[in-house]
Amino acid sequence: MSDQPKTIFYATKWCPDCTRARTFLEKRGLPLILVDINRDAEGRAYVQQVNNGNRSVPTIVFPDGSILVEPSNQALEAKLDALAAATNE
Repeated sequence: MSDQPKTIFYATKWCPDCTRARTFLEKRGLPLILVDINRDAEGRAYVQQVNNGNRSVPTIVFPDGSILVEPSNQALEAKLDALAAATNE
C-alpha cells in the first residue's frame, strides 16, 4: 500500500470541514499528503488558483487528477467508490 499514489489534502488546522473530511478518508485507508495552506505558500497559491482566488478548504486532489472542494461525506464516498472501480478495471 505504501507505493499507492497519494491524495493531496489541502487544509487548515482550524477548519472543521477539513477535520471531518480527513478523518473520513483516513478511516478508509486513503494515503494522504497533508498541506496546511496557512504554513505553505505554494499550497495556498495552488488552492487559490483552482478555486478562483478563494482559499476554499478542504481542496482534495486525487491520484487520478480530479479535485473535490469542500466535499460532503457522501461525495467522498462516491469518489472512493469510483477510484476503486477504476483500479479494478
